[in-house]
Amino acid sequence: MNRKERLMRTFAGKTVDRPAVCFYEIDGFIQNPQDTDPFNIYSDPSWRPLLDLAREKSDVIANTGTGILANGKAVNIIPEEYIDSKIEEVGDRRITKTEVRCKNRTLTSVMVREKDINTSWLTEHLLKDVDDLKAWVELPLPELRGEVETKKMLALEKKIGDAGTIMLNTADPLCIVAALFEMGTYTIIAMTEQDLFTRALDKVAVFLEWQLEQVSRALPGHIWRIFGPEYASPPYLPPELFKKYVTKYDKRLVEIIHKNDGYARLHSHGNLMKVLDFIVETGCMGLDPIEPPPQGDVELSYVRKHYGKDMVLFGNLEASDLENLQEVKFREKVKRAISEGTAGEGKGFVLMPSACPYGRKLSATAMKNYETMIEEIEQL
Repeated sequence: MNRKERLMRTFAGKTVDRPAVCFYEIDGFIQNPQDTDPFNIYSDPSWRPLLDLAREKSDVIANTGTGILANGKAVNIIPEEYIDSKIEEVGDRRITKTEVRCKNRTLTSVMVREKDINTSWLTEHLLKDVDDLKAWVELPLPELRGEVETKKMLALEKKIGDAGTIMLNTADPLCIVAALFEMGTYTIIAMTEQDLFTRALDKVAVFLEWQLEQVSRALPGHIWRIFGPEYASPPYLPPELFKKYVTKYDKRLVEIIHKNDGYARLHSHGNLMKVLDFIVETGCMGLDPIEPPPQGDVELSYVRKHYGKDMVLFGNLEASDLENLQEVKFREKVKRAISEGTAGEGKGFVLMPSACPYGRKLSATAMKNYETMIEEIEQL
């Protein structure tokens, strides 16, 4: 069974020769060590062995976007004419300042990226209070038209070949709205201004459902990852708001993907115990990363026993363990994850960490632990 067959059979809940093993967002195909952009951490020689290992040995799941173009430009939830964005490099930082013009105010956000860290973070969030949210909700949606950009995605899929598959990614409505705020402000507004917050989610849902309908129809039969549910998991919001802000909306996204023969998986970090039933209600075919305590609040064995017949499970190696545990201890974690993820009856299991290193230098410890994942899977 080649790696692509193994993955596609796993997503479909069919039997496979062994569990798949994926390095999360490290696949060896998208990461380009030849890219001379100073913000490309993968150009550092320390990454080469891992990129080779991922490409040659892992069951590749390569993350791609869901772009729709109109007149050669991406269609976004805020129409282009309302946005001014400027990027500048200051020392080792790339700073993106965005202004959104509303009727009675200008909304501003600032995002920062450092050369040696493969992530970006907001130092100023677009929305600061309830009045900002009211103004944002009143902005019109863009004209919902355009063509799905499939050329790059299909080229990547062809390049990957039998090593695995591409995976389409989308935020859910909650992810888009919650990320407009600083976390504390978001939780307060989500709990105290539920009607207004629901209006914002409804606005985003119109756009996302249109987008997913176009993309899943143009690229049928592919796997998808929907991210954002963790914004409503305890302790951030109570379980009843998870059902209100996640299940209601993500169920529709899942239905659109499945209607076009795709496979929709939900991505949710942190605590899951009190919201697992609501996750299953979405109809998703899979769930990741199922973080073990103390990062999460439920063991993989419990999820497999009670929900394994409903969903393919992805996980549950913690990224901090991947980077910091010595080989003997990490090997124990790998063996336990494989045992718990495949115990009894269930749709399927993919061994996978909860995240991946994001510093320019990949440590020898992390590299050895990636090798351990492959070694343990290949012994089965």
